[in-house]
Amino acid sequence: MTRASSRWSEFRRRGGLWVVAQSLLFAAIAATAVVGPRWPDDAQLPLSIAGSLLTGLGLGFALWAYRSLGSAFTPYPRPQPGAPVVETGPYRLVRHPIYGGALLLFAGISLAFSYTSLAPTAALAVLWWKKSLTEERFLTERFPGYADYRRRTRRRFFPYLY
Repeated sequence: MTRASSRWSEFRRRGGLWVVAQSLLFAAIAATAVVGPRWPDDAQLPLSIAGSLLTGLGLGFALWAYRSLGSAFTPYPRPQPGAPVVETGPYRLVRHPIYGGALLLFAGISLAFSYTSLAPTAALAVLWWKKSLTEERFLTERFPGYADYRRRTRRRFFPYLY
């Protein structure tokens, strides 16, 4: 096996295609926010304010989750070797707070800039829901106590909602 094909295999094994797909959706959200049509004039100010608040809330929640994960953070669905299960910080409330926070952030950007950004944001929500199912399968395989954590922490992305 060549070195390049070995790296490609490892990238795919770790779940790299999920990372590529979410990166493409990030780019689509950014592009549609910048070049997409704006909201109607009478809706721009209130949606800009609501979007800014949602963006800030989402960013704060995602950063809190990122800091709580520390060195265990990875964009891939397969956990890093030796990484612990984190059940503190926002992980007491939801199992995937970075996804939840980032979805609030992207929804806020969409509200603040262009309604066409809502479509790739919705697609990202579906992608992350499916990616989280894959992640949880890997976490259950690696950590015997993960199933109990999942039962205790019933929400996936948003406290008290989903």
